[in-house]
Amino acid sequence: MQLKQSLSLALVLALLALVSWEVYLRSQGRVPDLNDDKNLWARERAKVDKLTNEDVILTGSSRVLFDVQLYKWERLTSRKPLQLASPGSSPLPVFHDLVQNTDFAGTIVVGVTEGLFFSTTFPEAQPWARAQNKVDHYHNRTYAQRLNFALSLPFQKNLALVSINEEEWPDDTNLKALLTRIQLGNRSGEEPFPPFNNFAHADDIRNTRMSERTATDTAFAGSVQRVWMAMGRFHREPEKEATLAYFLEDARKFTARGGNLILLRCPSSGPLAERESKGFPRELFWDELVNQSGARAYHYKDYESLSQFECPEWSHLSGPDADVFTSEWVSILKQDIALTAKAQ
Repeated sequence: MQLKQSLSLALVLALLALVSWEVYLRSQGRVPDLNDDKNLWARERAKVDKLTNEDVILTGSSRVLFDVQLYKWERLTSRKPLQLASPGSSPLPVFHDLVQNTDFAGTIVVGVTEGLFFSTTFPEAQPWARAQNKVDHYHNRTYAQRLNFALSLPFQKNLALVSINEEEWPDDTNLKALLTRIQLGNRSGEEPFPPFNNFAHADDIRNTRMSERTATDTAFAGSVQRVWMAMGRFHREPEKEATLAYFLEDARKFTARGGNLILLRCPSSGPLAERESKGFPRELFWDELVNQSGARAYHYKDYESLSQFECPEWSHLSGPDADVFTSEWVSILKQDIALTAKAQ
């Protein structure tokens, strides 16, 4: 009897603790949010085999993820694109997987952020490994992993306290993130890397929008800006020839089977845009990529309607601006009849 009472009391206390923690997090502005991890990416990748040649797949890094809004695109074209972009990653591993391991011959958009696109083909380098990890997980995931992910979704969608993001944001609510916020002093004498807090929300088809806080709170947006500038301390020379050759081989195979390849350069702003322009001169990187691939290409600077935006943290569009950007770009694509393959 005492054991039963003890168990009941423990369950009540645990429930009260969970409710209290959830209420506290909600009071701090936290909301339930899906973790845009390799499991969610793999679930979207699994849809490729059911696509037709009329469909569109989005690849690239986080700018394509933020700036191209899936529901807005669907309202304008009657087709919802499949979002396979990977933040902080080279687009080459994902594009390679789609070309080599599927027979998809519709439209693939490849987002070009020069610092990532031309970064490397070395498998262990972070820009490559981040994307390849998602591809490998899709091909190797077990039924147990699929079930575990499916069971986690209701909790992720309804509880702010669920925090299992593989990005390990320092402002997460799990124990590891809480411990990292404890400052013990800097004994190395080196300038510490600024905290990189989560600034986006994703849904279950990976439609991603910048958080309202990032778009409206200049201090918080400034914390993300400091991260972009700090990343400049780790600059390495781009592997232009290797990345270009790798991409062009896949591009030729894709277009040869009737695929429609589109390159997209999304907006950037402020000192980050200036650094990108100096480090990756357009005529040496973007223009050469476009000329050698023969792909349809859209650089935001070439269109007044696409160059009107200021990125709150210099690298991504706010949700409302992303809606407008998507509408304007889709309008241009329609004018160019660009959502059908070029005649070979």
